[in-house]
Amino acid sequence: MEKEEFLVLLNRYLSGDTNLEENKKLLNYYESFQTASDWDETLGPKEDIQNKILNRIQDAIKPEEVKIVPIRPFYTGTTFKVLAAASVAMLISITLLFNTDHTIKGNKTANTDKNILIGSDKATLTLEDGSVVALEKGKAYTSGNISSNGEKLIYNSKNKSQVITNNLLTIPRGGQFFVQLADSTKVWLNSESQLRYPVAFTDGELRQVELVYGEAYFEVSPSTKHKGSKFKVKTQMQNVEVIGTEFNIKAYRDETSIYTTLVQGKVAVDNAEAKEILAPGEQSKVNINNPKIAVYEVDVYNEVSWRKGLFVFKGMPLKDIARVLSRWYDVDIVFADPALGNVKFNGVLNKNQKLEDILTTIRNINFINAYEVKDHKIIIK
Repeated sequence: MEKEEFLVLLNRYLSGDTNLEENKKLLNYYESFQTASDWDETLGPKEDIQNKILNRIQDAIKPEEVKIVPIRPFYTGTTFKVLAAASVAMLISITLLFNTDHTIKGNKTANTDKNILIGSDKATLTLEDGSVVALEKGKAYTSGNISSNGEKLIYNSKNKSQVITNNLLTIPRGGQFFVQLADSTKVWLNSESQLRYPVAFTDGELRQVELVYGEAYFEVSPSTKHKGSKFKVKTQMQNVEVIGTEFNIKAYRDETSIYTTLVQGKVAVDNAEAKEILAPGEQSKVNINNPKIAVYEVDVYNEVSWRKGLFVFKGMPLKDIARVLSRWYDVDIVFADPALGNVKFNGVLNKNQKLEDILTTIRNINFINAYEVKDHKIIIK
């Protein structure tokens, strides 16, 4: 966008005379300037323009439309709260924001594949006898203490059998799913994940499940409701033991580290080499090549935003973002030039957007030269 076009569009925006596409274009242009030195001062003071834009957005959005406003968020209980209004428009599909200090210019042609779909609620349930049940919208399933409407899976705690068996819930690429276990523990599973768990629990005894791979957010039913029985999550390289809390575990097969993020309560992360107690807002990291448990303070909102329908990236290389998008859209993303994968930028993505919209935005603000879709594979150039 040229400076003159920006000024005209800005004036129209501040007077309320722009459509959604123009708002997106304006905000993408503004956000493409990361540092003050990059800003063209002839456009006016950057801070003044920022305040006008944010005030205009805040005035334009009805209160009932505002669910999350992700700027410097903090977490309390099960409700996300935030301090300011810079990304309201993102949540009603007005904009997609990225920042970087790298620009790549050139041809902007691209083609698309209509078979690349937005991820949805779907999973396969493997029963103890090996039979497999497909779970997806529009397909109901009921058996014993299990019921599903195709969008979530519920285990009834009142219907317990003497022999406790295990089920396996598998989420494919392009999917996500929710399951409520027999002890009322709630689990949200991200794309390309697998969870093994008992169909029933015995009060007073250890409640144990296994995240075979992938990412899951746990809201654990307190031990006080189960005669003091603790809850444990096993993964390939660690165990997480809790009493009653909320936390996120990311343990993908194509990543070399496992990340455990504590949202609320208290957990103990242990393996053969060490044991660490996490406090809310802390994340542990265990690497396959180094069993030592490292603990960091993190922005919890960024780490668990996927459960709220958002991808929040902060200084993340494009190759890592491509991995996340590949899982959600069930498509392979490769780089014609490996150096492109190392470009870092910040971004907020709405999971309900078409992948084409995301790629077009990245391309239009010159983070990439072009992209090509070929045989259900995206090539970044």
